[in-house]
Amino acid sequence: KCIIKFINSLAEKINNDPRIDNKIKVVFIENYDVSKAELIIPAADVSEQISTTTKEASGTGNMKLMMNGAITLATLDGANIEIFDQVGEDNIVIFGLSANEVLNYNKFGGYSALDLYNSNRVIKRVVDDLVNGFIPNMEKEGRQIYDSLITYNDEYFVLRDMENYIEAQEKIDRLYKNKEKWNEMALINIANSGVFSSDRTIAEYAEDIWFKGCE
Repeated sequence: KCIIKFINSLAEKINNDPRIDNKIKVVFIENYDVSKAELIIPAADVSEQISTTTKEASGTGNMKLMMNGAITLATLDGANIEIFDQVGEDNIVIFGLSANEVLNYNKFGGYSALDLYNSNRVIKRVVDDLVNGFIPNMEKEGRQIYDSLITYNDEYFVLRDMENYIEAQEKIDRLYKNKEKWNEMALINIANSGVFSSDRTIAEYAEDIWFKGCE
């Protein structure tokens, strides 16, 4: 709920700034369902799949977006790994810690969000904006998010991945401006998405599980 409040409060600030009025909008879509997905997924240019590596089992939203030509910007987590395997590193934008790095931090420690906060001025500025009044109507929720990142040492390594995420966003921007390259990447994603089709999945289940059980 804190994150939803943060998104809406940030939207209020950004969407009412005349300097960027025609450049960016922040929108939180309530009650996301199939009907809304039917509109959003075909229209998307970028599919952001940004769960912390090892934290997401899998999902199908990224596959649907891939089938519709969206370029994936993602961590190597869940089904993103399978998309990476299908399209290759030149047709997806990957960022963030590897699974082994996350597991090692969890097992042996060594990660300090506070040290990162104190040593990186960009991270410090962003985190401070949660509690300094920069974002309207966020006093309570901003403090809760701040504490989750700094006081409780950023369980999901958000700050650890942040700089790499910014670099990934800059790469996506550059790629998008090169329309020929972007269209090529989109077509490669569409062409390699068949492995995720329900036809393939059902046929595989039938051959490997259902029919074998009848033998």
